[in-house]
Amino acid sequence: MELHRGRLIDHIQLVIKDLGASRRFYEAVLHALEVPLGGEGEDYFWADELFVSTADSQAAQGQLTGRHHLAFQARDSAMVDAFYKVGLENGGKDNGRPGERPYHPGYYAAFLLDPDGNNIDAVYHGAANRSTSSVKITF
Repeated sequence: MELHRGRLIDHIQLVIKDLGASRRFYEAVLHALEVPLGGEGEDYFWADELFVSTADSQAAQGQLTGRHHLAFQARDSAMVDAFYKVGLENGGKDNGRPGERPYHPGYYAAFLLDPDGNNIDAVYHGAANRSTSSVKITF
């Protein structure tokens, strides 16, 4: 098995009400960000560090997680725009159109509410050099 991870977050679990609605939304926005689904089961799906499940799944222990804010990395502003467009087309609600934000020069982001009201955004931080695209874990 092989996993690719970033530096800080190992995983995030969202426990949601409607698996089909959430899957349509996340599959669309992750596709726009060129992140494939990693796997799925009857009551969950996952991609990279994100694990999404129903309250009935064994991992959820019967509780919804509540509202979260997650920011996905985008490679450029066009990817942010695509994230926003397909998110709206697949059950997301506008929470901030694509555009530059005052956080730092070059910060370009778009914000959507997923079917459970989580604030999901895609952000491009401007031109930068990465030391690697991901951390590869093999076991």
